[in-house]
Amino acid sequence: MEEETNHHTIDIWKAIDRERLATMELKLSENPKLLSKAAGNRSCCIFRVPQSLIEANGKAYQPRIVSIGPYHRGQPRLNMIEEHKWRYLGSLLSRTHTTGLSLEDLFKAIAPLESEARECYSESIHLDSHDFTEMMILDGCFIIELFRKVASRLSQARKPNPFLHSEPTVRTNKTTREKSTATLSTLAMLFFNNSLQRPDEAVVQNDTKRRHLLDLVRSSFIPNELETEPRKRVVAPTHVILCVSKLRRAGVKISRGKDSDSFLHVTFRHGVIEMPTLTVDDFMSSFLLNCVAFEQCYGGFWKQFTAYVTLLDCLINTYRDVEYLCDRNVIENHFGTEGEMASFINNAGRDVAVDLDLCYLSQLFNDVHKYYRSSWHVQLASFKYTYFDTPWSFISALAALVLLVLTVAQTYFAAYQYFDNPNSS
Repeated sequence: MEEETNHHTIDIWKAIDRERLATMELKLSENPKLLSKAAGNRSCCIFRVPQSLIEANGKAYQPRIVSIGPYHRGQPRLNMIEEHKWRYLGSLLSRTHTTGLSLEDLFKAIAPLESEARECYSESIHLDSHDFTEMMILDGCFIIELFRKVASRLSQARKPNPFLHSEPTVRTNKTTREKSTATLSTLAMLFFNNSLQRPDEAVVQNDTKRRHLLDLVRSSFIPNELETEPRKRVVAPTHVILCVSKLRRAGVKISRGKDSDSFLHVTFRHGVIEMPTLTVDDFMSSFLLNCVAFEQCYGGFWKQFTAYVTLLDCLINTYRDVEYLCDRNVIENHFGTEGEMASFINNAGRDVAVDLDLCYLSQLFNDVHKYYRSSWHVQLASFKYTYFDTPWSFISALAALVLLVLTVAQTYFAAYQYFDNPNSS
């Protein structure tokens, strides 16, 4: 039987379709039709959101007002803002014509960058060179003008700031004669700080080259000490922190952390998780989701936002957990009801991958788990939570204690009277 089996296997190998082999070898040599040639490289940093995240978060990733780039280009519902882009381009050119910067100059500057720009996308962009270059000029100038206009309005509405000028401009080769110059990164941070309700002081001057605007704003929230991950892997018995309600029964408290420029700065000391306030509104919710999606697709850095969202997902199960975090000023909810906030956090942490043994919160996960598993902590905290968590439970426990003391006293005096006067009966 063994010889027959071997003989049969050899016959199958000899019968392989040579045409199929040739077809497979041809496919190996062909360029991908959907993926770009740079897909998987460090230069590739603009992706479509994975379908699993779209299913979890619905339409959160779709542009509502304006689309930048090729992925959502040409959608009918965004046609009106496309006309505004041309107006903004005209506004920029009308301001720069005195310095000799024309539309032709923009084409000459942008056209050589086409190949490099295409390598930033994970998918093949089915636009010819002329359309692609036009798109980059139109969208790029729209962004510049939008940032300039917002910065100008902020400078008029607020007190003087070294980063705000009455007429901020962007440095180009032909506009160096203008007195007021601000980098594009500075204007971008001013624009997004206003939307994120961050103070002007949160503008970070960083010469490090960022990949795009999302990466720029994301990086501004990451403290310097979190830029590099711990070298030592922290292997925790479990990768789950229980929700707020259960942690409270075990004596773990959650309070507002010290003032910090970043809500990512989370610590755990002496049974207390300290978390800076996170203000959640429509813009912040979109920002968090896009940062997580970017970290899931791009492998060039550590996943700080994904780790933070995973922590929130562990802490929040129901609206009661959100209520507690809001009462402790850990979360400032401008998103919706407590139930809607809980659903948002749970969906944001669904189907995301992060190495919790090697993320910046790995030690915190481990320490909280050890504290929770300490039996005396759990027993003492459970007693306090049951009888002293609210004024009513405290009054009930006190009344029961008084009743118990009175009963014991009554029993004692009755027995004392009986034994002290044995002949009285």
